[in-house]
Amino acid sequence: MIVLGIDPGTAALGWGLIEQTAGRLRAVDHGCLVTSPDLPLGERLLAIHRHVAELIALHDPAVVAVERVFFSRNAQTAIAVGHARGVVLLAAAEAGRPVREATPNEVKSAIAGYGAADKQQVQRMVQIVLGMAALPTPDDAADALAIAVCIANGMGQIGRSTRTTGAIMDRSAIAPIERGSTPYERAVREALAEEQRPAAKTRAS
Repeated sequence: MIVLGIDPGTAALGWGLIEQTAGRLRAVDHGCLVTSPDLPLGERLLAIHRHVAELIALHDPAVVAVERVFFSRNAQTAIAVGHARGVVLLAAAEAGRPVREATPNEVKSAIAGYGAADKQQVQRMVQIVLGMAALPTPDDAADALAIAVCIANGMGQIGRSTRTTGAIMDRSAIAPIERGSTPYERAVREALAEEQRPAAKTRAS
């Protein structure tokens, strides 16, 4: 199963594709679409729509995972994100792909274990979980991969994807994720153990 993660924004839109097979996740591709501030808003949104539509047509994802933003101290930023989210949702609907959403805190909790994780911690955990040789960059693309992992993890745990509702602004604050032996968590433990083996062999020698 392919999941397309999107970190929405009109200036920079991060995207990341992951594949889930037998409880394991791997990175397929990721990147960031940057639109020129010199372009009218309509043209920037058109570029975003075309790019997302092309990603869907090329990679045939089963689901599109999009960050849900409920509020922002900067109203202009919130509006810009809302514009970008709208055209992403439109592209997904046109392609007949379901959309699943998660708040930033839900993503951080799913990836790093707690909702206050910083960008570097999220990047590092995304690298480990997806078995990437280097940290995913830029930040927008790393966030998109994290969103995709979060949604794929939820689908693996309960057999269907989860979706946030407008009534809950931060689910992780009122109902922390329960820890167990899910395929995702086993993959994290195995990746961490594999990473530590070379260091242990060096000390032993």
